[in-house]
Amino acid sequence: MFKQISKELKIHAPFTIFGAITGIIIIALFQKLPFDLSYNIFYVLHPIHVVLSALVTASMYKLHTCERISGKCISGKCNLWILLIIGYIGSIGIATISDSIIPYLGEVMLKMPNKGLHLGFIEKWWLVNPLAIVGVLLAGFRPTTKFPHAGHVLLSTWASLFHIIMAIGGGALNWFVYVVIFLFLFFAVWIPCCLSDIIFPLLFVKEQKK
Repeated sequence: MFKQISKELKIHAPFTIFGAITGIIIIALFQKLPFDLSYNIFYVLHPIHVVLSALVTASMYKLHTCERISGKCISGKCNLWILLIIGYIGSIGIATISDSIIPYLGEVMLKMPNKGLHLGFIEKWWLVNPLAIVGVLLAGFRPTTKFPHAGHVLLSTWASLFHIIMAIGGGALNWFVYVVIFLFLFFAVWIPCCLSDIIFPLLFVKEQKK
């Protein structure tokens, strides 16, 4: 498992760096957005992130608990309730860490004027929680991982970014702040997304004998 985690982190590092770079470009252009607009953008990106995260996490579990012929799942063995629990915890739990908690730690470190912890599954529970369930149900009917995972990484980066923009308060940023934001964007996505999409669901997959 340790080798698998190291391998996945190494593979995903370049794409995560690319995502963090796009985040820095966006924050350079839109750092003076009003709080309300940044808040609304965050609550577009974060829920979509949750859907994709739930889809990939549940799909990863389902695809590894089915008998397969020529790459197609022909006999599902995964219990729907287990699939729901794994997909929900893997998406809500990790997406909250990635989009809200880690960015908030960066905001506290940089002493941003409007720093605040925005927990989507509580603050907008009526939106975020049902969408996590939708993602799991999609995985139950049509499991897929490749494209949703790539979209998940970018959306997580941008959701984390607008969480930070909310805290900036329209002020100017110096080069040191940009460097710190880049590092927090990178680590907010790199480890949590790989943990959510790949490592977490595989923890529940029993090793099959040939």
